Amino acid sequence: MDLTALQIFRSVVEQGGVNKAAAKLHRVPSNVTTRIKQLEEQLGAKLFSRVGRRLTLSHEGKVLLPLADQLLRLSSEAEAALRNKKPRGTLRIGALESTAASRLPPVLSRYHELYPDVQIELVTGTSGALVSRVHKQDVEAAFVAEPFNADGLETQTVFVEQLVLITPKSFGSVRSAKDIGNRTVIAFSAGCSYRQRLEAWLGASKVLPDRVMEFQSYHAIIACVAAGSGLAVVPRAVLELARAKQNVAMTALPPRIAKARTQLVWRREHHSAALEAMKNLF
Repeated sequence: MDLTALQIFRSVVEQGGVNKAAAKLHRVPSNVTTRIKQLEEQLGAKLFSRVGRRLTLSHEGKVLLPLADQLLRLSSEAEAALRNKKPRGTLRIGALESTAASRLPPVLSRYHELYPDVQIELVTGTSGALVSRVHKQDVEAAFVAEPFNADGLETQTVFVEQLVLITPKSFGSVRSAKDIGNRTVIAFSAGCSYRQRLEAWLGASKVLPDRVMEFQSYHAIIACVAAGSGLAVVPRAVLELARAKQNVAMTALPPRIAKARTQLVWRREHHSAALEAMKNLF
């Protein structure tokens, strides 16, 4: 398969259209269109559908995209190996939002310093969602928190987080899960490992929240707790990063709940020079 055609296909997807892809690739739009048509003829499938003035991936295009990423990555690795170069190409990884905000910046900075020819693409999500993306080969690896389903995965411990319970300042002291009662829990969506730890702690004392309010950022979660809407479990590092300790009450959790290991996970059969370089930083 023509790797140049795959690069053009991927660029059209990334840029959201032929004209922008042509500008990035320093080609004329007609050349990009021709190469896409040639690729479609070779594969016997339409890769794009036009919705109004925008191009969107067809079902076949969605199938091809992760495979094209793999082929282009392997091509870069083969070239680097034969020329005895450092890793290059694209490394697409996933991470918890808390990890991306509080732990990864110095790691990614160091990685870029050592391997400037590798372009890192970072996506965030819950542990459950990220593990699913690893299995689907949407990302090469992900930073996730225990517990998660590790079937078919290799793991490497990279960080240890200290989780704390945060409550409104007016809430009063919390000595046990029973002191929480049935108050509202504020958390990420189902699939969040930290939420599972909180629910396990409450469940062991037969405490059932009236409801769970779901948000997609720690800033929103901490703000809602500070406003008196409920309680939450967050990594202490995130609370310190947000400089929000003065706005909420913080309570230590039992060690079995509080100590949360962050693991770098990847598919057991998957190997790449860029990923190996990442693993070697820990």
